[in-house]
Parts: sequence; C-alpha cells; structure tokens
Amino acid sequence: MEFEEAYGLWLSRHSAGRSGERRGRLLRGHNFAEKLFVQNVWWPLFESLEHLHPEYEIYDWNRKSQFLDFAFLPPNGPQIGIECDGFQSHIKDMDREKFSYALNRDNFLTGMGWRMLHFSFDDIQQRPEVCRMLLQLVLAPYLAKKPAATDILPAEKEVLRLAWRLARPLRPKDVIDQFGLNFRTVRKVLRTLSEKGLLMPVEGGRGVRHYELKPMSRDQIW
Repeated sequence: MEFEEAYGLWLSRHSAGRSGERRGRLLRGHNFAEKLFVQNVWWPLFESLEHLHPEYEIYDWNRKSQFLDFAFLPPNGPQIGIECDGFQSHIKDMDREKFSYALNRDNFLTGMGWRMLHFSFDDIQQRPEVCRMLLQLVLAPYLAKKPAATDILPAEKEVLRLAWRLARPLRPKDVIDQFGLNFRTVRKVLRTLSEKGLLMPVEGGRGVRHYELKPMSRDQIW
C-alpha cells in the first residue's frame, strides 16, 4: 500500500473512533508538520502506521488534559510520545511559565513511564534522515523481538540491533569489532539474515561491501 492511501485510511480510522474534543483536536491539531513527520520520518522506516496514534490525549499532574502530537503504543512495548516542535510556536512565543510547564510535563510523563521525543520542524522538513537515525536509536532496544514468518536466532537478533543502533549501512567489520567473532562466522550470519529478508547486501568491488536493513513490518520488529 502506498503512503497516501495508508495515511488517509489511518487518519480516517482515528477520526471515526473519536468524538467531542478528542475528535476536534485531531481535526485542528494534525496539520502539515505532523503529516510531514509521518511521511518523511516514520513511513520510510516502518511502512506501517499501526499503533501510532495522532493527537493522543494525556493528563498532567493536575489532571489537566493535554495532547501529544503522536503516541506510539505497541502491545507490551514502550510508551513513546513524539512532538513536532516549530520554532515560532514552541520557542519564540513561549513565556517563562509555559517554558516551565513544558519541562515539568515531560518530567511527569517520564515518571509515568513515557519516553518523550522532540523533533524540530526544520529537521523533519530538511533533514529527515537525522530524525530517522534518532528514532531508530531510541527504538533499538525494542526491535527484533518477534520474528515474522521465520525464526531469528539470538545471535542474529544482536546483529540486527547493532545495525539499528548504527543507523547506517552495516559492514562485516562492525560485527567483528562489536562481538569479537571471526570473519567466516560473521559472513555466515549476515548471509543468513539476507536469506531471511532482513538485510540487503550491497555489492562493491569484488564482493559485498555492506548490508542495509530492509523496511520491517511491526510483526518483524516487535
């Protein structure tokens, strides 16, 4: 399914499942910057919007209703809040009281088990690869926990986690340096992951130069 179709269905499903202010906030608050985050950052990584909630309602320590730009809530997984911050609305126009509240809200959510991520609109629009790298870094501990159609061995999971942490093409040398394995063993593991459709070998010179992670569905990651 292409992005525009998946995005339209996702937004319609969340809108249809809400009423009152929660639905109004979705219609008013989910705008260009939020769509751009989904399109430039989230979709290229996962090609799925499952468990990603737009304009997600939370409550502060005074039981005051607030809305996160996004919440990612996989079953038995982390609670991750994502904010798309524009300079004008989040910094330039913020007074001291609002600044203190923003910090306290994030601290409160951290205490309640959330992990908060903030991405600037400029990066989302002009440097989405930086946002994708940072998002991968945060999600790395939760990746590759469930195989999809095929089993992933513990050693293979560790290599996949390393690839996600590096957030760049994976070289055999990276695996050798990280785990102290010999080249023959590393080559076998990387070849197996390629055969399982989890890594894509990139040729260069006289053989494989490096490996790239293929886009994974949720079931392959969590």
